[in-house]
Amino acid sequence: MPNLRDDILALLNGRHIERPPCFSGLIHVTSAGLESEGLVFHEVYQDARKMAKAAASAYKLTGFPSAVVPLDLYVEAEALGAEIDYRRNAHYEFPTIKRAVFQSAKEIQIEGLDLLKRGRLSLVCDAIRILKEDIGHQAVIGAWLPGPFTLMTLLVEPAVLFVEMKRQPETVHNSLEQLSALLSQVGQAYHSAGADFLTVHDMGGSPAFIGPARFEQFVLPALKDLIAGLPRPRVCSICGNTNASMPLIAEIGAEAISVDQTNDLAASRAVLGAKTLLFGNIDPVATLSLGSVSDVREAVARSRQAGADAVWPGCDLVLQSPLENIRALVE
Repeated sequence: MPNLRDDILALLNGRHIERPPCFSGLIHVTSAGLESEGLVFHEVYQDARKMAKAAASAYKLTGFPSAVVPLDLYVEAEALGAEIDYRRNAHYEFPTIKRAVFQSAKEIQIEGLDLLKRGRLSLVCDAIRILKEDIGHQAVIGAWLPGPFTLMTLLVEPAVLFVEMKRQPETVHNSLEQLSALLSQVGQAYHSAGADFLTVHDMGGSPAFIGPARFEQFVLPALKDLIAGLPRPRVCSICGNTNASMPLIAEIGAEAISVDQTNDLAASRAVLGAKTLLFGNIDPVATLSLGSVSDVREAVARSRQAGADAVWPGCDLVLQSPLENIRALVE
């Protein structure tokens, strides 16, 4: 099994490598991987050793050279008071959040809060340490966190939030600043625990979903603050059709930008230039989950030809993704 760790770390730290690697900074756990470790899906969220086993399973079964935690979106929201449904009665379903924590963005007053002592954050740090000891010499260990706007949409009812963005923009800006500061603490803790790189996944704040104007007004300043407060190397992952907004996304300040399958990689490569790495953009559903091995190989070739510095799935893997398709990513 080839050791791609050194190449990936070289790339993330600004050094040239000959061949763009395939890895990910987002969730890439499969049902086959869970079964191989004898894991029940809903149990991996609240046990550091089980979480680490689940995260390492893709590498151990396929050679896919990365392992990433946490395995759900709600770690920070739960630490701030959100109630999580871990789907204990479901077979392979990700957790969901039961209800908004705050009635309004103005209720978010969390300055000075030690988030690392709440919820599952210390457990995730423990999982990173376990991963580092287990496979950290062969695979890169990543950790990810939501962007400030995405986290806000988990804490405040989105319909209320969008009204406040229009009527009380300063209130929203203030709350986003607080969330950026808290997320920076989380990222620093993950890095100290042993994460080789950090990914900020701001799916809820994508300009494809909230529009370029709102992205520029609300999301971009908060993302820039967060990225500036995180240790390097840093990746920012933004979902959706981001083609028209790539000049704004280029301002975020991360070492790399990850985009999904709706993005025109060649056009984005031209916008980002040589300064910022571009990762993407294999379709996790149509190609990796439902496609054939040849479909995967063709998609990898297209991404490299379009200028991707690393080939990433466009988002989290579908749990039922066939192992042979994941192996095809790294052949």
